[in-house]
Amino acid sequence: MEQNGKNLLRLRQVTDKDRATSQKARESWHMFTIMAEFIESTERLSELRPAVSIFGSARLKQDNPYYIKCVDVARRLSDAGFAVISGGGPGIMEAANKGAFEGKSVSIGLNIELPHEQTTNLWQNISISFRHFFARKVAFVKYADAYVVFPGGFGTLDELTEAMTLIQTGKSRQIPVILVGTEFWRGLLGWLRDTMLANGAISEKDLDLIQLIDEPANIVDAIFAFYEARAIEPSEEERQKMLYL
Repeated sequence: MEQNGKNLLRLRQVTDKDRATSQKARESWHMFTIMAEFIESTERLSELRPAVSIFGSARLKQDNPYYIKCVDVARRLSDAGFAVISGGGPGIMEAANKGAFEGKSVSIGLNIELPHEQTTNLWQNISISFRHFFARKVAFVKYADAYVVFPGGFGTLDELTEAMTLIQTGKSRQIPVILVGTEFWRGLLGWLRDTMLANGAISEKDLDLIQLIDEPANIVDAIFAFYEARAIEPSEEERQKMLYL
């Protein structure tokens, strides 16, 4: 096949039939493993409501103030009737699961297979394992009615910005996005305003999607306040929209 004078070879045109067949088989099997992860998360989480996804660093130890605060926040959310979804690993993920496990509602871990750092914590009523980051991130977004984001690294930023992008672009419904840790997040929020907003890369209303709250009780109150004007259950239109995350 030629396009604009450039030869673009299709797989079916590869003359080495063994290599082509092997490639097709490998990619087909990969597709089925992706499908299996979506089916598993749908089967186990689709009736889960209401729920809050909590993100944060895997590296924070049990004596870290943010770990301790996360246990408190998750316990309050659990006792208030929210299932808590975390990444299922150590650090803030463990704190989130631990607080929820000790509370009245369900503790869920969306575990990911990694070469290092990720070990499954013990505080999960529902534990689902993923090999694909993108399938896991869909589950974080699709089944949550709020996001609570503690200090973290690249993975936490990835999850935060993914969620913000989906809300900003209308691919997902608007839900509360709460950052915990004023000192940690102040620099990022300043950069968003002073650099991204100043250069027209985002709009003022995009910044309004984020709340910065440090007190555990106020975090729970902010989520309830958001849903005073609307049902916490996604509307049918929103459910249809999120089929295409």
